[in-house]
Amino acid sequence: MNDVLKKSVPGGAAAESVTITEAAAGAILTIDLGAIRENYRRLKARLGGARCAGVVKADGYGLGAAQVAAALAREDCDTFFVALLSEGIALRRSLGPVPAIHVLSGMAPGAEGEAEAAGLTAVINSVEQLAAWRTAARRAGRKLPVAIQVDSGMSRLGMAAVEVEAVAGDPRAFDGIDVTLVMSHLACADEPAHPANERQRLEFERLRKMLPKAPASLANSSGIFLGSRFHYDLARPGATLYGINPTPAEPNPLLPVVRLEAKVIQTRMLEAGAGVGYGHTFHTPAPLAAATISFGYADGWHRRAASAAWFEGVRLPFLGRVSMDSIILDISALPPGRLKAGDLVELIGPSQTVDQAAGHAGTIGYEILTSLGHRFHRRYVNG
Repeated sequence: MNDVLKKSVPGGAAAESVTITEAAAGAILTIDLGAIRENYRRLKARLGGARCAGVVKADGYGLGAAQVAAALAREDCDTFFVALLSEGIALRRSLGPVPAIHVLSGMAPGAEGEAEAAGLTAVINSVEQLAAWRTAARRAGRKLPVAIQVDSGMSRLGMAAVEVEAVAGDPRAFDGIDVTLVMSHLACADEPAHPANERQRLEFERLRKMLPKAPASLANSSGIFLGSRFHYDLARPGATLYGINPTPAEPNPLLPVVRLEAKVIQTRMLEAGAGVGYGHTFHTPAPLAAATISFGYADGWHRRAASAAWFEGVRLPFLGRVSMDSIILDISALPPGRLKAGDLVELIGPSQTVDQAAGHAGTIGYEILTSLGHRFHRRYVNG
């Protein structure tokens, strides 16, 4: 098999992809698994006696669910959350039979058999999903584990209060069902003073008392930093594991995890008045040195993001629009000839965090990470 192009399924992704060598790639994505492990340890320490899960949905926030989950398992993480059944099946193949894997979206009708065969735990979000799992339990001839999610005020997923009240009054509602977790999700946890946080906590308290007694889970990444009242039995960090700041108004208490670098394709001198990029949205006010890098919106960088790259700590502003496969940089701050074809410039790393990159794009770090494509050479370090 060709060394440059090997068929594989990186990160447990369902779609077939390729492994790309450093020489063949236009950009390099370095993922520090040691930093992920240290972030997990820091979160566990903050949780005190509460358990800490790992959320690895969206292929580990774009960084490779299989690699991330394996690193967390080395820290004795034994509970994982994904969004979709397909993600859960792939993760089970990767991790083996022991860890608990929860599917946050529940299951589409008719998918219960596949989930049961893979040993996955459905997160039940409605009375319809609960009824489907009762039927699946009858077919299996045994109790099936599920988590029950209640909507405490986010209006996204989970049983509404009227549904919780209805099942609480039905003595057959949980026939064949082993409720292993009762959970909800915070909408405003990254704003510690937001009154919705306490309202949701109180509503969660009210609703969970109507359900079968089971461990409770409310805190997401930012929820961990709201204090022990929000910790309950199990926390579900996602973004913080990957270095995204859970407390945007304060310094990031977690380590950075990713470094993204793109290769220089060529450098050139531009004359005064030269139009740059599609639409000629930028014209050079004077002669300047420019470089084109092998990186663009097909790699997940927002087309209209006003941003820059860095080389040896020197800021190199973008010129004109981001193209599908390339971006033009102003390199006139560097000594002539210092940057050349094949050199790497930094887009995320010591000079610009993922949160700062997100700010330039008018979005959040979650979207930056999950948008990163599969055209990079992926380098896993400190695993």
